[in-house]
Amino acid sequence: MWHRLTLEDVKVIGHYLGVLVLVSAIGLVPPLLVAVVFGEWHAASRYLLTSGIFLIAGSGLRFLRVQPGRLSRQQALAITGLAWLVLAFFAAIPLSMSGHYANYVDALFEAVSGLTTTGASVVQDLDHLSYADNMWRFMMHLMGGLGLIVVALSFGLFGKGSASLFTSEGRSEHVVPNVVQTTQFIGRITLAFIALSTTIVTTLCLVKGMEPARAFLQSLWVSISAFATAGFVPMSQNIMYYHSLAIECVLMVVMLLGSINFTLHAEILRGRIKTFFEDTEVRITAVWLIAIVMVFAASLAASRLMSDLPAMERRGLFMVVAAYSTTGFQNVTTSQITGSFASGMLIIAILMAVGGSAGSTAGGIKINRLAILGKSIVATLKETLAPDTARITISYQHIGRRPVTPDIVREATTVLILYGTTYIAGALVGIASGYDASQAIFESVAMASNGGITSGIVVPGMAWHLELFYLLEMWAGRLEFVTLLALMIQLVVSATPSSLAMRLHARRAQRRRS
Repeated sequence: MWHRLTLEDVKVIGHYLGVLVLVSAIGLVPPLLVAVVFGEWHAASRYLLTSGIFLIAGSGLRFLRVQPGRLSRQQALAITGLAWLVLAFFAAIPLSMSGHYANYVDALFEAVSGLTTTGASVVQDLDHLSYADNMWRFMMHLMGGLGLIVVALSFGLFGKGSASLFTSEGRSEHVVPNVVQTTQFIGRITLAFIALSTTIVTTLCLVKGMEPARAFLQSLWVSISAFATAGFVPMSQNIMYYHSLAIECVLMVVMLLGSINFTLHAEILRGRIKTFFEDTEVRITAVWLIAIVMVFAASLAASRLMSDLPAMERRGLFMVVAAYSTTGFQNVTTSQITGSFASGMLIIAILMAVGGSAGSTAGGIKINRLAILGKSIVATLKETLAPDTARITISYQHIGRRPVTPDIVREATTVLILYGTTYIAGALVGIASGYDASQAIFESVAMASNGGITSGIVVPGMAWHLELFYLLEMWAGRLEFVTLLALMIQLVVSATPSSLAMRLHARRAQRRRS
């Protein structure tokens, strides 16, 4: 039955949104400290002001209802769906005042891109952006990569609503039985990998002669972006700025680690290495990447850019890993993607469209869903060829053997159709805006999959209607559509007159009976 939001629902949703805003205010502390340390007083005043706005708005929403009870499924979906937009509106405030964005909409686009870990940027003069603003961009990546709900749950603030909110953000697996402990583990493993990567990359930057403070900050930022499979970079030349094969290799490893299911990280830490290598998704991913690398190399064999093995390592393999993990890193220019890489654009788009592992920081459809659909097709063929008395069962390996149920297949099919529809819709909007079809398809896939690698459409001053549509794609892709659609249906039903809503309920009940 369609659920109409009552005044009580609105109060509960507002309360939890207030808590999320207050928790997110913690992310403003690092950019404020960086601004003070480096004497960026204008930036410090902006982040101090934004902190006040976060605290006032969060406290006001928080006291809409002082003691909320257990959350319903509908309330949890509404909170999760609205959280990404509400926080983006607040997160855009200091960016819009920095002077590096043409208008507030551009700053909002940057905030949504940061929180959804898309990594597409419309910043102007990135090379001269303040340290504080850069720190805020990557703090958004860190919060978005972990998940806004996960960050809040790790503080144990939601009580009885924890389980519902955890599930509503697209996370169905618990590393440990307790939701709060699961979120805390996700946070610890994330910070550990970022710290290790930062140490290594900082050392490599120091060897190249970079100033210590700058080396540390840039290493921290690219490490956050790599593990969060996000894509923001501190320099306009992207990863090419560092001119280092060693740094690119480190980042490739971190991107791959970020695209692995967190439950598998837990299994490895527990010493269950065999469980990791037996996992269906891990095995399919290995085959998928090997096949893609071979096809990609063949498609670019005639290109001068990829004419030797070192070039393959520095450009082709890096771009394959960045696209698979939906990290928006590039070690080639945008003109090379549409020029020398033109024959491989479709492959990069396919990699972003599919994405990494479920339960990771990666975006896209997810490989496990395609594996489940593949197994379902095989089972259907077996049932067609088998005797009538035969019973066909299918399963997959993930922390033990699990059956492929009709519900799992239906969920995978639904998400696949929704992603595909959004990719096509975004491509049509791009074509209608005057762009080449291949470029429009590539950009739409990059936005909806939160891949972030751009073919040149996403730039400062882009058409406002295209910018807003891409913003919607990033939001929908991060929520994997189901949460977003549930929220939209709730809002539409709640806004309809009671008589019309009752007719909708009656029709739905009639369809169920038939």
